[in-house]
Amino acid sequence: MRRITLLCVGKLKERFYIQAAEEYAKRLGRYCKLEVLELPEQRLGEAPSPAEPPSGELTEAQLQMVQEIVDRYLAAQPKQAPLKRRKLVGLCGAAAVLALVVALFNLFSKLDRVTQDYNNLRCSVDNVSNSVNSQINSITYRVENILKSQNSLTAEYSTELASTDLGANTATFDIRVVPKTYVDGMTALFVARSEEETVELPVAPGEDHAFSGEITCPLTDDISLTVVLVTGDKRETQWLEDYGYLYSGSFPDLSLDGRLWFDMVHRKDNLLPASKAPGIQVENYGEEGGDRPWAWRPEPPATVQVGLFQDQKLVMWYEEREEEININGVPTTVPAWFRPREVELDPNSVYSEVLLYTDAYGRQRVYGSEAIAYDAGEGRWSSSPVHDYGEDPADWTF
Repeated sequence: MRRITLLCVGKLKERFYIQAAEEYAKRLGRYCKLEVLELPEQRLGEAPSPAEPPSGELTEAQLQMVQEIVDRYLAAQPKQAPLKRRKLVGLCGAAAVLALVVALFNLFSKLDRVTQDYNNLRCSVDNVSNSVNSQINSITYRVENILKSQNSLTAEYSTELASTDLGANTATFDIRVVPKTYVDGMTALFVARSEEETVELPVAPGEDHAFSGEITCPLTDDISLTVVLVTGDKRETQWLEDYGYLYSGSFPDLSLDGRLWFDMVHRKDNLLPASKAPGIQVENYGEEGGDRPWAWRPEPPATVQVGLFQDQKLVMWYEEREEEININGVPTTVPAWFRPREVELDPNSVYSEVLLYTDAYGRQRVYGSEAIAYDAGEGRWSSSPVHDYGEDPADWTF
């Protein structure tokens, strides 16, 4: 092991310097044998005597100590092997290194082949799994259709969404049912279940013993249509069709470009500043022919409000302003929303910027953005995707 002697004039006095030097020497101990020799300091007067060397030179005693250190260092050095022996040792070392490199190369090549074989096997297993799942789904679909046809009370039927009335918040469906076995005196009852409400429509048979009619029910996201065939005291029910997300689909596809994470991620305190340009914009991705979906404002009397919410409770509404931005080199004025003042955030709460849309009929829908919460482990505010709030205004406090 290499031997290093460090010669120092004076001693360290500060405890933290001493600890740092000891730690560094401890780390160097893995690579060499370190010896630290500290020479005593010697201050010269303003008019040094002839016995005192000029400033910057060592005294006689110090020179003797340096000589002693050098002698000790040279004595500790291992004697050099004869030239031939050194050459032989060097050749053996080179051969060993070359053999090690070859062995490592072969090992890594084998590992690459094993990894490739594993990936190929995994792809094969995935392909087999997908094929089996596809066959199972196909068989299940055919079995379901066979059971439906065997258990079906109808020879044919059809349902269609005829219209929606957003003002009344209703949906109207056209239904036509031909029973598989018609009996004189048979009547039908069309049933529309819309979440918690149920609407029934009695229907008499028409041409070709077909039952046809329009049924209107509340517009919701869960509507199920059925028919009840009535013969005397006998009632048989047949499911027809389910309709989902009709209510949600009647609202525009809006999104809010929230900025809470950007405003708080680098802050060391809990103070949310007032908004600076650019402001928050509302995006409408469902508007046909819209050339700027990120800068949208509804046509009156529909309205948009943007606000800051703490645990789904309103803290403040933002101010809507006109903002000039550059689009393809052309200055363009667009609507934007700004937080009017700074807010002290509570580390125990979850905050989000929320859009409240009110359509021309007074119906409302909430569009949220990414929420933020205080991460005690990281010591900062961060995004909180686990907080997925609902779109129903009844879940919020305004």
